[in-house]
Parts: sequence; C-alpha cells; structure tokens
Amino acid sequence: MSIRVHELAKALKLSSKELLTHLKALKVPAKNHMSTLDEETAEILRHEIPERLGRAPAPTPATAIPAPTPAVAPAPTVAASVAVAEATTPAPAASPPPAPTTPVLPAVEIAFPITVKALAERLQEKPNIVIKRLIDLGVFATINQALDHPVVAKFAEAYGFTITLAPSSDELSRKPRYEVAAAEQLVARAPVVTLMGHVDHGKTSLLDAIRQTNVTAQEAGGITQHIGAYSVELPGKGRVTFLDTPGHEAFTAMRARGTTVTDVVVLVVAADDGVMPQTIEAIDHAKAASVPIVVAINKIDKPEADPERVKRELMVHGLVPEEWGGKTIMASVSAKTRQGLDQLLEMLLLEAELLELKADPSQAARGTVLEGKLSKGGGPIANVLVQNGTLRVGDLILAGASSGRVRALIDEHRHRVQDVGPAQPIEVLGLQGIPQAGDSFLVMTDERLARELVEQRQAERRLGTTIHAPRLRLEDLHQKIAAGAVKELKLILKADVQGSLEALRANLEKLTTEEVKLLFLHVGVGDINESDVMLAAASEAIVIGFHVGVDWKAQEQAIREGVDLRLYQIIYEATDEVRRALEGLLTPEKRETLLGTFQITQVFKVSKVGLVAGGIVSKGKVARAGTVARVKRGGQVLYEGKLSSLKRFKDDVREVAEGLECGLNLEGFSDYQAGDVIEVYHVEEVARKLA
Repeated sequence: MSIRVHELAKALKLSSKELLTHLKALKVPAKNHMSTLDEETAEILRHEIPERLGRAPAPTPATAIPAPTPAVAPAPTVAASVAVAEATTPAPAASPPPAPTTPVLPAVEIAFPITVKALAERLQEKPNIVIKRLIDLGVFATINQALDHPVVAKFAEAYGFTITLAPSSDELSRKPRYEVAAAEQLVARAPVVTLMGHVDHGKTSLLDAIRQTNVTAQEAGGITQHIGAYSVELPGKGRVTFLDTPGHEAFTAMRARGTTVTDVVVLVVAADDGVMPQTIEAIDHAKAASVPIVVAINKIDKPEADPERVKRELMVHGLVPEEWGGKTIMASVSAKTRQGLDQLLEMLLLEAELLELKADPSQAARGTVLEGKLSKGGGPIANVLVQNGTLRVGDLILAGASSGRVRALIDEHRHRVQDVGPAQPIEVLGLQGIPQAGDSFLVMTDERLARELVEQRQAERRLGTTIHAPRLRLEDLHQKIAAGAVKELKLILKADVQGSLEALRANLEKLTTEEVKLLFLHVGVGDINESDVMLAAASEAIVIGFHVGVDWKAQEQAIREGVDLRLYQIIYEATDEVRRALEGLLTPEKRETLLGTFQITQVFKVSKVGLVAGGIVSKGKVARAGTVARVKRGGQVLYEGKLSSLKRFKDDVREVAEGLECGLNLEGFSDYQAGDVIEVYHVEEVARKLA
C-alpha cells in the first residue's frame, strides 16, 4: 500500500514543501507532492520526522495493514535502508532541529557478474528505474545484460549503498568441508608422474614396460589417443601414479594439462635420436610449471644409441646431469629389454621423498578431472585423479558445472572398487553431466547446496565468466605487471631459421637491465602452433614470430585465449616495440626545477585557519599547481610538502611574481618562524629510456 507525499504531510501536520525538505535531508527520493511512498518508508517517516521536530509520533492510519514479519527479511530498498539507518541514530530534543547526521549506508551482497534484472531484485526496485539510473551514469544496458564489479560499484556510489561480494561457488563449496589437516593426520602419498617427450621416443612403450600391460597395441598408429592415468605398485618400494600425456603434436593441449597435477616430469629422450623440437617444448612446459624433471634416455639397446650425446644436448637447455655436477637425475633405460627400469623407479621415489608429498585420507575427497566423456551404456563418465581425501561409492560429488552420486568406481584394470585414496586415478560413474578436463571435483554433503552451485556455475558459464581474462599485451604491459623489485616480460620466440632466431634473441637480450628482466620461456624454429599459444596463455607471455606464419588452429586458440601474437619481418621492428614496452616498466624519473624562493618576514594567526606565513618572493615566483615546497631554517630542511593556500591581500592567487608580498600555508605544517626560507620546486615525471 502506498501513500502520496501530500497525504503524509497532512497526517504529520506539515506543508508539502516542508515534508519534501525533510525527505531530501533523509535522501528519500520524492520529486513533488504527488510522489508516492511505500508503506514501509511512510511508517518510518511517521516516527522519524516528529522525533526530529520534538513531537509525538503521528498515528498510523487505521486502514493500514501491518506487513507480516517474514522469517528472513528481504533486502530493503536503498532509500528505506538509509532512512532506517538514520532512524536508529538518536536525535537531540533541542530546537531548532540539528543538521542530519551522516547516514550509515546499507550493504547489499552481490555475486558477480549480475544482470540488470537481478540487481533490481536485490535492491527491490523496478528494472526500468535501474536502467534509467545506469543511463544517467553513462552505462547503457538491457534488462538481461550482465554488469561487472566496476559498473555496479559506480552505481552504488552514486545511489547511496555499499556492495559486499557474495562468496564464489568455489568458496561456498570448500568452506563447509575442508579444513587444514593436523600434522598427525597427514600421511605420505604416491608421487604423480607425467611422461613427456618427442613423438615416437617411446613414452607409451616405457610406461607399458613399467606397468607390464600392453597399451600401445590398442591405440591408433601406436600413438596415445587419450590421457591415461595408471597407478603402479612397486614391490617393497611404494606406489607411483603415472599420467601418460600424448606425444603427438596434435595433442599438445593435453600435454600442458598433464603438468597441472604433476609432481615430477619424466622427460623421455631417444638415445638414437637426441633432443627434438617437441623435447624442447616439453622442457619449457615443465619449467614454466616449476615441476622437477627426471630424464629417461630410452632405446639404449639400439646399436646407434649415444646417451652421452643426449646429455650434451640437454645441457644446452639447462638440464645438467648429476654426474657432471648438475642437479638433473638422468637414467639410461630400454623399454624393450627393460634395462635400467629399476634404477629409474628408484630415482622417482627418491625425488618424491625429497618433495615430502603428503595428504590426509580421512578428509572428503577432492581432486582434478583428467577427462570427461559420454558412454552409451554408462552415461557421463569422468576420469579423475584424487589429490586429497578418500572417494567412496555413494559420495555426492561436484565436478565443475555438474554433480551426482558416485554409482561406481572403476580402476585402470577395469575392476570395480569401493573407495580410492590420495594420488590415485579412477573412473567415476554417476555424474549428471560431462565435466571439462581440468575442472576440480570435491565431495559435498549438502545436496541442495550442490544443486545451487551447479546452477550458479552454469549461469556463470552462460554469462561468459569462464572465458579467460584478457591476456598481457605489449601496449598495456606497464599497467598489467604489478610493481615489484624485479619486473619481467615473458616471451616465446619463433623464427624461420636458427640463425635468425639467435640474432633476434641476442638483440632482445641486450634490453635486459637490473630493473627490467626478459624471460624466454620457449624459443624454436617453425610456424607458431597451438603449443606456443597454450604456453603463452598459461604463463602470461607474449608470442613473437619472425618470418613465420601462424597455424590456423593456433590463430583460433589465440583469439579464444586472448594471447598477444606479434609477427615481424625486420628484427629491429621487433626490438623497438619490445624496447618501448619495457620502458613503460621503468619507474619514471622525477625532475625538480626551482621556481622561486619565499622569505618569511612575519607569522600571522588567522581564525579557523591557524598560523600563516607572510613574506616576500625574493627570487623567481611562487606557484600552487604541480609544485613542492621545502621549509629551510639555518640551511636545514624542516619540512617538504604541498602548498595548501596562496593569497595576495585577501584574494586567492595561482602564483606570485618576484618582489611581491603574499601569504601562504603548507599542508600539515605550521611551525613557521620569521627568517625561514621556503623554496618552491616544479616537479615533473620524465619517462626513462633503456640504456
């Protein structure tokens, strides 16, 4: 039920003009005497305004029907909330009425992004009113358009409320279930190992030899066609989980995904072939993920095998074997004859022991989805890796934007199991949808909360919040990289021939200084491919190509991921653009130019202002804008700050010329004495150049 302003004014025994004045002070929107107020706001005003005037509260009309008190009150309108906030502040009974106190702005909890319609519902306003107010702020949005945080923050500031961020779906899902485990509950877990390397260097055959099953024969062309995860029990030594990421160039996206859950990378290099382009890519991916590398030099049973040559080639890429004084473990093996496999496994367990890998099997399970697929007989299937806790049949799990109860758990040998612990891969049946590779999964206890989180994540994906944020670009490099002791620019270089690549890298390396550092994540010969784009997206890097093309799939991926690709035909064009970008990272140099000197002859005390320095400009001029003033006494600098006021007689002035008298005041300083000297400097920031 609503009431017009003139009707409420009559009930309060005020004129409409007087009531409108009070409404304006209380920040209640009302344009004229015919404006309408909702019953809740009117009821608050019947008590608030008489209290401000020192009267008894006006009686509520008999026709008014009191609103029932809900169990959970909805979010109030902004105007009503402001009125309530001010109503709780006691007003003194003195007359005339005191000035209104600063209101406590209401807080509205919002989950981003939020549509215009949802924002109107949170504020209990009509959508057209919210749209009109957005237009007033220069934002043109439709009722179903999503608004981001900066736009809503601007809207809140303009219309008198504050926003608090609602917990994200990940925060809501993890908060009720996961706590930091006590030290006594942690137990050692198996390491998760990923095999990487060039195509046809024997990754799958090596894994086949380790787990004593034949997988290669079942795969098309002898190349791994999907991400397989296998847990291998080593008698008397422990257990190791292997992720077999594909080695073919067409599956580089899967290779990058493998390092996200990996503890140790095994780099497989053929002893008869040596370091190849995809070997270098694997090294760069592992280094970018900060994962330790163990090298397996495979195929040593071949007559043309030369492990020493492989070691020398790996040294060029920063992998120095332990026997040569480095830190990289290297083992010579043969998947065919099984020679050296025991030594490789012992080295893996030793590396895992140094990493001190631990997990708490008593907690609810959580981990990562390795692959999702749809089976004709089993429905949606997810291949997952449990990273902590224990997953059991019957558990309610949330995986990305899908959920469901676990109907069955199937291991790599196609055996059904009842539960699975940390660092073990498993196939899960029972999800209602197909999760995406790389999604996190966790066990939930509240089915209603799981359903709400699924709806929220699906809505977020529909609104495009799962699209990657804009990546780093040369144009906005100085704005994107956070200030720190050392600032970095990560680059991926590709060129047509090795000579051009070395020349381009040498020219770019000359730009590195103590303040600005260039990191080359990957350098190689050939066209820019998906692997380059993927590494750049994961590492916030920029891809630079010289006399090369871009694979069409890589082009689409770059657009989708927002990766900055730069193609050049002249080396100096590349170095000049990178130089300009790096110069934006340098801290601007501040240059000071002495404008003038002010001699204090007398100190005045001005009411409501304090002490003011009076004197004469003895040299140059004194100006307010863009200046810094230093107070000197006996040659010692007492204070440095800005001019807060500059007056000549009673007029505010921008500057005073030499030989004229004036008065001035400094921000945060009042200890003036006759005879002090104030030097005024003009400060400008000058962009620094690389030497």
